[in-house]
Amino acid sequence: MLDRNPTSNPLASENDRERLYALEAEYCSYGDTVHYTEVPKIFERCEGSFIYDDEGQQFLDLQMWYSAVNFGYANPRLNEALKRQIDRLPQVASQYLHKEKIELAAEIAIGAQERFGQKGRVHFNVGGAQAVEDSLKIVRNASNGKSLMFAFEGGYHGRTLGASAITSSYRYRRRYGHFGERAQFIEFPYHFRGPRGMSKEEYGELCVKKFERLFESEYNGVWDPKVGQAEYAAFYVEPIQGTGGYVIPPPNFFPELKRVLDKHGILLVVDEIQMGFYRTGKLWSIEHFGVTPDVLVFGKALTNGLNPLSGIWAREELINPTVFPAGSTHSTFNANPLGTAVALEAMRMMREDDYETTVPAKGAYFLDGLKALKEKHKIVGDVDGLGLALRIEICEPHDSYTPSKKLVDLMVDEALKGDLVHGGERYGLVLDIGGYHKNVITVAPALTISYEEIDLALALLDQLFERVTPR
Repeated sequence: MLDRNPTSNPLASENDRERLYALEAEYCSYGDTVHYTEVPKIFERCEGSFIYDDEGQQFLDLQMWYSAVNFGYANPRLNEALKRQIDRLPQVASQYLHKEKIELAAEIAIGAQERFGQKGRVHFNVGGAQAVEDSLKIVRNASNGKSLMFAFEGGYHGRTLGASAITSSYRYRRRYGHFGERAQFIEFPYHFRGPRGMSKEEYGELCVKKFERLFESEYNGVWDPKVGQAEYAAFYVEPIQGTGGYVIPPPNFFPELKRVLDKHGILLVVDEIQMGFYRTGKLWSIEHFGVTPDVLVFGKALTNGLNPLSGIWAREELINPTVFPAGSTHSTFNANPLGTAVALEAMRMMREDDYETTVPAKGAYFLDGLKALKEKHKIVGDVDGLGLALRIEICEPHDSYTPSKKLVDLMVDEALKGDLVHGGERYGLVLDIGGYHKNVITVAPALTISYEEIDLALALLDQLFERVTPR
């Protein structure tokens, strides 16, 4: 049973905290992190849906390490899997085999064949951006070296050089020179900020028609009708936009998009790094839309954030050893035994627990609560969700539409004070910011969150909205 009132760490003191902040300021690169608050929190421990600071104050986490910790912090079963592997085979060079890699690849590939009706293979790496880089090699190899890609406005695929080229935000590229091969970014059906008077489905259809227009004539710059070839090799998509603010497209959008891609010989690469492993109530979020990817990229929650592991699944004709031979891409730590062992245990848990039922039910309950808060608070312009991927768009109260980054920033600061009170106990909230205007709270709680904890989250958000609303 989780002790929500642990004794404060006796070593934690104001002096020690200031010492750590001084060391960070002097010796830590700021380039490898994002501090959403002026003075970032120092956390000491975590368990379940909660994380604790160096004074023992409890914080309900509604972002779970950017959706990497789907199965709760310090999950005992996954921790034990890691400990078992440490005692047996903690390390082995990646040119050799171990059973965990083989069994995990087979499980993911067989599952993909059952879901998509396509035989394929699985290729591992360490982080999500590295897996995206590997997918770019597969795509370029399969298209005779074509290096141009389509991607979405609002899309995020990582911050390595190749992944930055297909991520829509220029700020991730600005300091690093010209990206001659950056993607052409296509409008995503972000309905809340789309044309007024259109249904979600109508807007989705409009976005596809705008994209399809590029192939009507050679003079639109992407298509040579004389030989029937596109200059672009693939379209990189997040079925549910992550950093873009958990934007959920209409159900007709991806089937229509896939029709256009297939007609013009363009591969569909689906980025499931944030939405995979039942975040939306399906193993892969693309399943909600009934289309088959050519390549699928995954990571994050595969190991619940323990010993990170990422990878790709690709159709057999794109990745078989004849066309993509040994050494086509490589990482010292890919398919490492600790990561693959934890991932195998996580996959067993996914088979045993009915996440396809529990996640949609919890998500619907949470979303109903958010809709009630939207009716109560004018700063909440929009709420939406699929499974336990939920969004809260914060706006200026005069019209509940004008984006308000300043209110979201204030919300994050206030949430981290740890002085919200519910049921006689003090809490903080860990929130994540996303969205085209950085005014969206993206909610990704643990899939194991209880209904009691959802009620707690709603009560704390209610207080937080009240606190930051301009008077």
